[in-house]
Amino acid sequence: MSSPRGLDAPYIAEVTIDRSSAIPLYSQIAAPLEHLITSGELPPGQLIEDEVSMAHRLAVSRPTARRALQDLVSRGLLTRRRGAGTHVTPTHVRRPLSLTSLNDDLVKAGFTPRTEVLSYSISLADAADAQRLGCPESQEIVRIVRRRLVDDQPLALMTNILGADIAPTLTRLSEKGLYSCLADLGIKPVSAQQSIGARALADDEAPLLGMSAGDPALTMERTAFDANGRTVEYGSHVYNADLYSFRFTLNDSGTA
Repeated sequence: MSSPRGLDAPYIAEVTIDRSSAIPLYSQIAAPLEHLITSGELPPGQLIEDEVSMAHRLAVSRPTARRALQDLVSRGLLTRRRGAGTHVTPTHVRRPLSLTSLNDDLVKAGFTPRTEVLSYSISLADAADAQRLGCPESQEIVRIVRRRLVDDQPLALMTNILGADIAPTLTRLSEKGLYSCLADLGIKPVSAQQSIGARALADDEAPLLGMSAGDPALTMERTAFDANGRTVEYGSHVYNADLYSFRFTLNDSGTA
């Protein structure tokens, strides 16, 4: 394989096309690039040859070259942005979809997470908060806004609300993840209702994630419950979609 000439110089991979093979042409193009990325030979941020140049050089159609690159984009290995080209994705967090702490998942995956508590406020629950926590209106609650970084790259903005009687202190939250803090208090979420979506970043969110307003972001909302069915916490999180994805495990239930 040819070597990169710097992150801003397009990387041109040596690809051997076997037109007699049953393997689709786009897969034959994507496979060597995938190997270079996953092996670490291509560093995060490396610019990749564009589809027009690639199609001409390899004597394949432009849709074939586009599909090869899009296949790697879909798997989180490449990032494509209008006007910026196609780059190797920065360090990417692929998180299993389960009832776990983001901080703990990052540590287990070998990353170095860091948390900044942006705000920690005590107030009385309004109607919306009361519905989310299943508590009476005017009950004391704590609202926490944090920024999670991984290897010093902004990854997520996390807003959580909890009853004031079980909320960890500001000091503890600065040292470890929310669920670890709750465990220290003898509180363990055992089930949750969770939804995942996507939206454009707001003006006040974008700078905190090192992105631009209007950039696409992943979202997650979770309401967690303890063994007695009490609501432990409600969370609303926003993630840098270039650095983060959820992983699902699907099983055949035998029903249509």
